[in-house]
Amino acid sequence: MAGVADLRRRVLMISGAIDTVDHDVSVCVNLPEPGLWQVIKSETNLTDQTWIAMQAATDEDSVFVNDADTLVMSRQFAKSFITPDQRRLTFHGGEVRPGEAVVKMYSLETTGRRPVYSYSRFSPVATDSPEKTAATLERLIAEGMPQRQVIEVIVPVTVIG
Repeated sequence: MAGVADLRRRVLMISGAIDTVDHDVSVCVNLPEPGLWQVIKSETNLTDQTWIAMQAATDEDSVFVNDADTLVMSRQFAKSFITPDQRRLTFHGGEVRPGEAVVKMYSLETTGRRPVYSYSRFSPVATDSPEKTAATLERLIAEGMPQRQVIEVIVPVTVIG
């Protein structure tokens, strides 16, 4: 993974790929300064599973911004949910198949220069009925995805602007 931070516009763009189905991915970003950042994140699904939801959870120094003026969106997912404490964001209502890229946009407010957030993905179990998959997804959105073993990634960031 690699990132570019436009200091003047306060935009952080990160791209990369995920090739694990058994681990969550913990991302540490080296920002040029703390504060409010619009994040545009793209990653490619290099697994053999279709993702029907993606969750990001922040560290104790960061929150997702959830107000009327902030875009929280993804080309692949029609819906998003931010918890009341603004520490967890879940994209759902779509899918990312093996080999496809996903693009997400949200804003992150951080008090430090090295925010850490972890990503989890949910793939349906092949033997589950559509009704069981929908019920599991609804529960995971409300309660959060259980944490799995974590692969930690430090994202180098090039500063422009």
